[in-house]
Amino acid sequence: MDFILGSSSPRRRELLSNLGIRYRIVIPDIEEIPQKGESPSRFVKRAAQDKLRAILKKVRVRRETVILTADTIVALGKRILGKPSNKREAYDMLKSLEGRWHRVYTAFCIYYRREVVLRVVKTDVRFRRLTESEIMNYINTKEPMDKAGAYAAQGKGATIIKEIRGSYTNVVGLPMAELIEELKRLKVQSEF
Repeated sequence: MDFILGSSSPRRRELLSNLGIRYRIVIPDIEEIPQKGESPSRFVKRAAQDKLRAILKKVRVRRETVILTADTIVALGKRILGKPSNKREAYDMLKSLEGRWHRVYTAFCIYYRREVVLRVVKTDVRFRRLTESEIMNYINTKEPMDKAGAYAAQGKGATIIKEIRGSYTNVVGLPMAELIEELKRLKVQSEF
């Protein structure tokens, strides 16, 4: 089996490695920019599909090739919070999320034997109340700088999360229970 992970995310690599799947990485070259008025759910679906299309143009696909792509975003209502480009953006994102519920969306695509599966998983997350110094101390760790919504649930960001409703691994970047369900349904691998 030729398993391709279409992602540069270390979190996704770690989650997939935990399954014991051997894979290679092919990074899709796409711009992840929401279109005007695009809902969070529609945006992550489109981004995951665009990544798949980009990879299909780059690789030679055989019968047993599996391609997995995914995109994760954080949304406060209809407002999509991407990765902050500087400390000020990180501060604004964390300040807007502190003490509130927000939603994490991950869409993933699996390509196998000419079939494409697209699935979106949503998880609700609530931060605890944060002081100014807690926000600045967290930003100074640099952890928020390459994360959607400016936090990492699997890192130091775990200390600011008060409650999660839904898949924890979805918040990390790949909803593993749902992924396994789809891989089993496609008969990609039977033992997980």
